[in-house]
Amino acid sequence: MATPPATAAKRKPVFIKVDQLKPGTNGHTLTVKVVSSEAVKNVPNRGTRSSSLLARPSRPSRIAECLIGDETGTILFTARNEQVDLLTPGSTLILRNAKIDMFKGSMRLAVDKWGRIEVTEPASFEVKENNNLSLVEYELVNVVEE
Repeated sequence: MATPPATAAKRKPVFIKVDQLKPGTNGHTLTVKVVSSEAVKNVPNRGTRSSSLLARPSRPSRIAECLIGDETGTILFTARNEQVDLLTPGSTLILRNAKIDMFKGSMRLAVDKWGRIEVTEPASFEVKENNNLSLVEYELVNVVEE
């Protein structure tokens, strides 16, 4: 009897530190502590007024900007809807498949539908709050090759 084909082995996640985050990157896994959380506002969903009766009633999107970090630095995290409830100050989280979004020239970390946020046991590190990567302003430069 032939052995079944080997399924792709699950890759062990490579945990990175906050200070390793770069603009335009994604697929990050990191352990962070939540320093603060500030609700931005409830944004009404942009639904069409003539939506069908079968459409779900639209609830406003909840958005919070949360300062998160580890022993190497901090970054602003954009929490949406249910994520807002997980990002309570003092909690320790594992962010899986996180991505960097650019907002007004600075980095924001986010987890979309392809990622996951897990609350985990308190981490032993102290957050390095004097290295906020979201305060670094980046400028898009178009390189023209001749």
